Amino acid sequence: MKIISHPHKIQKFIRNLKLKRKTIGFVPTMGALHQGHISLIRRAKKENDIVVVSIFVNPSQFGPNEDLKKYPRPFFNDIKLCNKEGVNIIFAPKANLIYPKNYLTYINVEKLSDIMCGEHRLAHFRGVTTVVTKLFNIIQPDKVYFGLKDYQQSVIIKKMTADLNFPIKIVTCPTIREKNGLALSSRNAYLSNEDLKKALSISQSLNKAKKLIEYKKSVSKKSIILEIKKVIELNMDKIDYIEIRDADTLEEIKNIIDKKVVIAIAAYIGKTRLIDNIVVNPVR
Repeated sequence: MKIISHPHKIQKFIRNLKLKRKTIGFVPTMGALHQGHISLIRRAKKENDIVVVSIFVNPSQFGPNEDLKKYPRPFFNDIKLCNKEGVNIIFAPKANLIYPKNYLTYINVEKLSDIMCGEHRLAHFRGVTTVVTKLFNIIQPDKVYFGLKDYQQSVIIKKMTADLNFPIKIVTCPTIREKNGLALSSRNAYLSNEDLKKALSISQSLNKAKKLIEYKKSVSKKSIILEIKKVIELNMDKIDYIEIRDADTLEEIKNIIDKKVVIAIAAYIGKTRLIDNIVVNPVR
């Protein structure tokens, strides 16, 4: 396994692999790897000759009062996990190589970046799409793997990839959960055992909402959101949003019965922001 930190060096290395007709699967991460990331790596390994994992805590997607400085960085453990899973290349650049002095260029997907998480984390998705674009240009992958826990991000990345004509296939993979239903997240490391129990209310509320829709016990968008709120508000210190939107476009909808929808939640336990979602298919 190679560990490369300079963009030019990895570009040259991958160029030689492509001359040998090797296919490149890419898993972009901010490190602090868990089984969710491992599931993406394993999928990439099945479908490609070479697997590249980036480990880069991207400063441009953090707001001024967010957790950039304390975001977990267990780099040596991440290396061990990647090595164990048969990753071929780790790309681990320093921030000044991705954003050199006087950096001025940013990518923004209009409309989709201003709703849901984007409404509460200003410029967050501009930072995400900028760094992903740079990583796409550096790695030149054939396929890129994203987890569906960051559902809005996956929709935005797909739209950006299509709009900018990247010759890349975006592969979205299921959210990986603990046995009790808690969605895996690097930020779960911030939570105490008691907090982790409280966090379960998010996935529990999503499953309850799905059942209500599937069994037509409630067909109103407003009533579903109220039911979710009842479950989580006793455990969360703050709720950023509870949204029900079109699963493919993230457009607002009125009727939640006759189309595929995503139910998404963002809420805080203390200063830790948690997100989760569930997709509900049309009731037949």
